[in-house]
Amino acid sequence: MRKITQMRFELTKEFLEILRKKIAEQDLLWIKEHVFELHFADIAEILDKLSNEEAKHIYFQLDEEVQADVLMELEEDVRDRFLASLSSKEIADQLENLDSDDAADILGELSDKQIQEVISQMEDDEAAEDIVDLLSYDEDTAGGLMQKEFIQAKLNWPVNRCLVELRRQAEDVEKVYTIYVVDDFNKLVGVLSLKRLLFASPKTKIIDLYSDKNIISVKTSDDNEEVAKVMEKYDLVSVPVVDLQNKLVGRITLDDVVDVIKEEADKDFQLASGISERIESNFSVWRMTRARIPWLLIAMLGGTLGAQLISSFELGISKVPALAFFIPLITAMGGNVGVQSSAIVVQSLAKGNDQFGSILSKISKEALVGLVNGLILASLIYGIATVFENSTLGIVVSISLFVVIIFAAIFGTLIPLVLNHYKIDPALATGPFVTTLNDIVGLFIYFSVGMLLYHI
Repeated sequence: MRKITQMRFELTKEFLEILRKKIAEQDLLWIKEHVFELHFADIAEILDKLSNEEAKHIYFQLDEEVQADVLMELEEDVRDRFLASLSSKEIADQLENLDSDDAADILGELSDKQIQEVISQMEDDEAAEDIVDLLSYDEDTAGGLMQKEFIQAKLNWPVNRCLVELRRQAEDVEKVYTIYVVDDFNKLVGVLSLKRLLFASPKTKIIDLYSDKNIISVKTSDDNEEVAKVMEKYDLVSVPVVDLQNKLVGRITLDDVVDVIKEEADKDFQLASGISERIESNFSVWRMTRARIPWLLIAMLGGTLGAQLISSFELGISKVPALAFFIPLITAMGGNVGVQSSAIVVQSLAKGNDQFGSILSKISKEALVGLVNGLILASLIYGIATVFENSTLGIVVSISLFVVIIFAAIFGTLIPLVLNHYKIDPALATGPFVTTLNDIVGLFIYFSVGMLLYHI
């Protein structure tokens, strides 16, 4: 028997050069052999590197199902540029090959006028209705995340009818994870095991086969992050979505939740970096500036306050110039410790651990960690400062560093907890907010200790 081996595709500069040449020569045979046989993710990676016209030449030669997969794998800016070059009719044709949630995501990026034009060009009225329905939900909710394609069976169906109905429904469902059971009012009542269905007699009714225990579902109004937590907690590959009347309206699959988790991680990373709204590399200069300038202004204000604080201790610095040597050390250590503590708390809050007992435990634990780190680092800096300057300065710097580290650890723990309490994204605490405040307080502690021990 011949052994078939598949190797992971690696896109190279040489491959792209050859491909561009074959596109120019319209060598479809070579393209089919070397491109069409690849995984759709690899094809999308190739199209990302081609010009719009070159990408269209390959894309429209693909099978419709592959086109749908490739379209959703394209980089967002490439996909936007690609769709912008298509007519409303061409976009409508592409949407009919996509799952309803993916189609709604793409349409949601268009203007209201374009949406109406595309919807009017769709030949599948049912698909168009599903997409319009999904667009009515907020994109950050379960309703905006769900897809309308799913498999359902009714309580009063006999097995033979159920098999016929499921076969018909499955034509529009790419992956079947669960068979949902509903009553005559379309309310979710349970799930059906495929194994029990296949081994049951033709006249047995679904009501005698389904399970109504521990049915996990989400509401259309539930936040995306809440959906992700539910699927992670119960280890689900798909979750049914119900409306306020508990009527089954859609399902959310694992691949969509992974996208949500990635987007949330990107958002938190940007917030921690001092970027106040989600941006992409292809956004306009004005939009990118608008997202960055608020925290830069806060950092500038913090720096100005720090400079004023240093100037208020100008007399002491003039008498002991060596105090100025360790200003960068104090501000850097306070900022680093604060960010480390806040990052741990933000990660814990993201997992839903926000109980009062848990909060007290976090604060006490971070204070203890700060105490241990402070003792180690203060001992080291005492020796360094004493060797390079004198023992008095060593005592000033070591005491200041010890106090600053403990304060920063507690402060870095408290701030994200406070922000979370007031429904503000705690990821803000891991950025310029904590570092700026720690700089100011750290400098005040440092110079206060210096003035006290030097009797200035």
